Amino acid sequence: MIKTIDARVQRAMGQVRKAFRAVISRVNAAPAVALVQAEGLAGEPIRDAELFQHYGLTSVPPPGTMAVVLPIGGKTAHGIVIGTEHGAYRIKGLKDGEVAIYTDEGDSIVLKRGRLIEVTTNTLKITAATKVQIDTPLITTTAQVQADGEITDLFATGGQSMSAMRDLYDIHTHHENDTNGETNTPTQQT
Repeated sequence: MIKTIDARVQRAMGQVRKAFRAVISRVNAAPAVALVQAEGLAGEPIRDAELFQHYGLTSVPPPGTMAVVLPIGGKTAHGIVIGTEHGAYRIKGLKDGEVAIYTDEGDSIVLKRGRLIEVTTNTLKITAATKVQIDTPLITTTAQVQADGEITDLFATGGQSMSAMRDLYDIHTHHENDTNGETNTPTQQT
């Protein structure tokens, strides 16, 4: 009798669809849960499978991305995508414990070993309604620094703005040691 029950269970399980691979052709990111159009590796069409992602992280995988589809209740029509991977764009060679966020255009944020974060992009835009605060003993740059507003030196201790320092420089003079007089103001104004 046990063998008969086992055989029936095996037959029933054989009719339940297990997780399978697919290739994404399109993602509709407008709904609350993104919907995926894909093709199973056997060529079967997958329509409106929900794309489940971790809270706080979201993406729209480009066409050609591999996916793992889990048919809820064993039915392909009720499948959800539980994982995606696109080997052409994935950052390779990460070390144990490193994490990366990346796009198909080559933008990336990589949290590396040694407490180093590398950001790669063409334009980095930070929008902060109140303030951007950087607490570090040293900032270095290999590029020109531009500001539309004032730059103040030693701000926390009541320092001066760059324009105030420039105004002071433009009118400054020096004491002449040989004639005991004052020099003219600089001819080249800042």
